[in-house]
Amino acid sequence: MFFKNKPKIISSATVAGPKECAGLVGRYVDYALEDDMFSESTFERAERKMLLYSIRRSLEKAELKGADVLISGDLLNQIISASFAARETGIPYLGIYGACSTMSEGLLLASVLTDGGYAKNAVAATGSHFSSAERQYRYPLELGCTRPPQSQWTVTGAGSCVVSREGKGPCITCGTVGRVVDYGVSDVNNMGAAMAPAASKVILAHLHDTGRKPGYYDLILTGDLGILGSRIVKDLLWEKGTDVFPNHDDCGAMVYARAEDEFQGGSGAGCSASVFGSYILHEMSAGRLNKVLFVATGALLSTVSSGQGETIPCIAHAVAVENEPS
Repeated sequence: MFFKNKPKIISSATVAGPKECAGLVGRYVDYALEDDMFSESTFERAERKMLLYSIRRSLEKAELKGADVLISGDLLNQIISASFAARETGIPYLGIYGACSTMSEGLLLASVLTDGGYAKNAVAATGSHFSSAERQYRYPLELGCTRPPQSQWTVTGAGSCVVSREGKGPCITCGTVGRVVDYGVSDVNNMGAAMAPAASKVILAHLHDTGRKPGYYDLILTGDLGILGSRIVKDLLWEKGTDVFPNHDDCGAMVYARAEDEFQGGSGAGCSASVFGSYILHEMSAGRLNKVLFVATGALLSTVSSGQGETIPCIAHAVAVENEPS
């Protein structure tokens, strides 16, 4: 879908945990946590506080007191971080769930609403927390389970973007809504392998629908595949005759100081949100990146489905973010 009025990202705000801020995003986030509890009594409350901070800070940077709509979700049951944060803002709220793809889904929906004239300003936001996600999807931390080499580390972080019909900032020119893809991966620790096919499918669909070549973009940025998943998506695209080796990177592979120290790198809704909302938009503002295809990816599993022997269906959405020619 092409957006006639090219909605703009007029501000963004991010917050990230100590481990994340030791790496790439540390110099660019609005708030670098010294303690991943964020002075709260539980990990879930800390996650909610990060998300609420990013929403309020992005509105403050846009010099807005509110917005027409808040589009947000997270990884927890009943998206409680997003819903409880929305309770504090008083902004009309659309709760969404796309797992780790939530940021690109939110940006697409915000663009549709602003481009169509249904909203002047829309906020897209999401976040995650390592400790809350581990006991949500895998095991309580107290069990001290050994992490396998194919695993990723859920990013403790949150990000928010204000999308507007007016103002200054990178334009969202078009986007592609993904399809649910399942290649039969059932290992809950191997998110990169599970999500890579969904990313490759939506990138191919986007390039086909727009008539663009991979080289049109300075960066084709997947969200949460990590090191292994990034390799897989490049290979899958290569097999289809599409070479993204020169200009592809992944938020999960970028986020930590040494991604291999966290096995395959980062994942989680806060991974793509914090990297895109801080480092990537900073580079676009500086003119070092001008055309970015942002493809956040999500694994649509739950402990119930995994316990019942289901494989992992996955989704990815593509958002083209471009600087206007000067």
